Amino acid sequence: MRPKPLSGIRVLDLTRLLPGPVCTLHLADLGADVIKIEDPGAGDYARTMGAETGRTAPLFLAINRNKRALRLDLKKPEGVEVFLRLVRDADIVVESFRPGVVDRLGVGHAACRQVNPRIVYCAISGYGQTGPYRDLAGHDLNYCGYAGLIDQVGEAGGDPVIPNLQVADILGGAVVPAMGILAALVDAQRSGQGRFVDVSMTEGVFSHNLQALAAVASTGHVRPRGEDFLSGREPCYAIYRTSDGKYMAVGALERKFWDRVCDVVARPDLKACHWEVRARDAQWGKKELGGIFASRPQSHWVEKFRSTDCCVSPVLSLEESLEDPQITAREMVVRDGAALQFAPPLKMSDFHFDVERPAPSHGEHSDQILREAGYADAEIGRLQAAGVI
Repeated sequence: MRPKPLSGIRVLDLTRLLPGPVCTLHLADLGADVIKIEDPGAGDYARTMGAETGRTAPLFLAINRNKRALRLDLKKPEGVEVFLRLVRDADIVVESFRPGVVDRLGVGHAACRQVNPRIVYCAISGYGQTGPYRDLAGHDLNYCGYAGLIDQVGEAGGDPVIPNLQVADILGGAVVPAMGILAALVDAQRSGQGRFVDVSMTEGVFSHNLQALAAVASTGHVRPRGEDFLSGREPCYAIYRTSDGKYMAVGALERKFWDRVCDVVARPDLKACHWEVRARDAQWGKKELGGIFASRPQSHWVEKFRSTDCCVSPVLSLEESLEDPQITAREMVVRDGAALQFAPPLKMSDFHFDVERPAPSHGEHSDQILREAGYADAEIGRLQAAGVI
């Protein structure tokens, strides 16, 4: 078996809570040596968020596997010295503080680049390192609000709703920085010079809000929520309630798929409601199809459409998704002891994902990491006595 794609790459992870640790999770799962650095106090708040007293939170376990942990006080000069010593042999630094915090601590990009010119330094923040909002506090909902996403989410005529998936955190704060880090890493290996990767979670959402952008480009304004092409206007792309209170998803955008849907429900007259035809009113078509789906339970419709190639599927709960044959066949569910987790969302030749180590306890590998950096046991003892590690 070949080494993992990122084997030999070392990442110093200063992030916490949700976005940054998911970014470094992807790197760790691909073989990078991710060192999770936490302060000697509470550490990453996600360790206990929503957990029973004395237990580690399931979310923390899921997004910090395959990492090692170092406890380090960056508010002390000795802690900064330790960090910069680690930077010398590192490839990547990832942080998610507000702009300017790491510079005040002495572990910002300039300080790291001085000891290691090839370092890839990624800063993940809500609004980016520049601009009038750079210092504002925020969370996923705020970033999605500024990016024009929340305004588009919800039913026609209703209020905006909060997506259950943290789009800014995951897309803007995990996927986008991972993309930037890996691109900069390739360049650093070729040129010997690292890069500073400035990631705004707001921009991660904003730059992918493509359907709304297309509407503005075409008409000068977005359609009201629930009334755009892919947000509920079309009967061929909608969610329908079944008689047992469950739902079916119809994604028959292509005309051939919509025609098959209409044939399965024995309503050929609905074919004229497709967006490519529009001989009939779309809302009438949705109402008619809605009545049809509402007449039978979800299981009936799953069986009815099973052998028909037309993009109709059940809307599953996560509990049902975890048992779905497609999900399980792709080995997307990981049960590491008591921890329920997702596997990486990609498959790669000559690469097998596994949980080599569970999420670490607070500072679990501190001594090991410092010995690797050349610290003698006596020096480590002095650092411990001083509360640096």
